[in-house]
Amino acid sequence: MRITVVEDNIGLAKGIAYRLQDAGHAVDLLHDGAEADAFLNGDGSDLVILDINLPGLDGLALLRTLRQRGDLRPVILLTARAETEDRVRGLDAGADDYLIKPFEMAELEARVRALSRRRPAPERQMLSLGPLRFDPAARQVFAGDAPLDIPRRELSMLERLISADGRLVSKSALLDHVYGVGADVEETVIEVYVSRLRARLKSYGITIKAQRGLGYQLLSEGEG
Repeated sequence: MRITVVEDNIGLAKGIAYRLQDAGHAVDLLHDGAEADAFLNGDGSDLVILDINLPGLDGLALLRTLRQRGDLRPVILLTARAETEDRVRGLDAGADDYLIKPFEMAELEARVRALSRRRPAPERQMLSLGPLRFDPAARQVFAGDAPLDIPRRELSMLERLISADGRLVSKSALLDHVYGVGADVEETVIEVYVSRLRARLKSYGITIKAQRGLGYQLLSEGEG
């Protein structure tokens, strides 16, 4: 699942991101309410973890803006305010859940899992290239009818490449998709995953073609 974390406490934000990434999620990190508003207006993440006290635009105002433009993705509010009135204001603004700081990371993970179970099942639309089929809903790749066991980072990379339908995908776009926007990860790690994924796909007539300085393309035998 792709999760956007909006939290101005850098240490806490990174701690949340690391914990969620360890659980297999891609995480986008933002620290300012106004920047988060612009980002979320065009982003398709699955869930938002939102602090109330933010610079630029506070969390409740940002949440109201999301709901006013019809954005119904789940939102977990983070708040240092324990008063019932403040929690009610958050829920009335459109929050699906809230956590009072300080909280245990295990509890945050449990809230994320609970909200993910409530999401409506997306329409199944398979992405295909050569003999491979990728099911975005199940996050599973098949060769014919046989599922392939691909580690989650490489699977995220495959998802981004196959959805580009043969178009170039930049290294930075791959990094953002695999780790989330704002992740403290060097772009060179993408080269490692490209190499591993290329080796896995070779026997199926699928290659990852590098265009120096531009990015990567996923191509089937005979293309490119």
